[in-house]
Amino acid sequence: MAYHGNCFFAHEQIAGKGQRGKTWTAEVSSNILLSIVMQPQFLELIQQFQLSACMAVAVHQFLVNYAGNDVKIKWPNDLYWKDRKMGGILLENIVGSRQSAAANWQWAVAGIGININQTKFTEDLPNPVSLKQITGKTFDVIGLAKELCGSVGHYYDQLKNHGFEMILDQYNEFLYKKSEVVKLKKDNRIFEATIKSVTGTGKLVTQHAIEEIFDHGQVEWQL
Repeated sequence: MAYHGNCFFAHEQIAGKGQRGKTWTAEVSSNILLSIVMQPQFLELIQQFQLSACMAVAVHQFLVNYAGNDVKIKWPNDLYWKDRKMGGILLENIVGSRQSAAANWQWAVAGIGININQTKFTEDLPNPVSLKQITGKTFDVIGLAKELCGSVGHYYDQLKNHGFEMILDQYNEFLYKKSEVVKLKKDNRIFEATIKSVTGTGKLVTQHAIEEIFDHGQVEWQL
């Protein structure tokens, strides 16, 4: 049986999942492949982005210690170093029922994948980078995973005990391409827009001729 706060480390992953149905592949024993079990019952299901942002800030702060200030949070929950992907986070939820019409958020599992010592990647990954490629050093992956669990615990407690405002401020402070013009794709339309911020409900705020706000999954980055 799993309990709140349990962290499960995998040396190998054969069916890793990424965002929007993509796969996450990793070299055996070279990277952080971590699943963290949480009971976020102090949040409602409509507040899922608060937990997602909390995880992103926790991973970001952990990575900055090793890769420096070029690490950014790419909306909604990838970690980038310059223009290359270091890792990503995927949240999966277990929802129970209440007597009322609302559903009760029973469990959340944060799947965190971070490239640590891997230096060769498959060709279908367009822009990966690892901590070893950035620093030239080889790392103790399990030791780093334990440190990351501590960072996640710290920010989870902050969210639970002090609210979301400070975490959202940090998320936006470290937002990838903030105040820069980027190419985005919505359906068949490719357009340029300036990244402004992310709202407390996880919507991306952009500016071009008009201000447009997008939910996760409505637009794709064109990097």
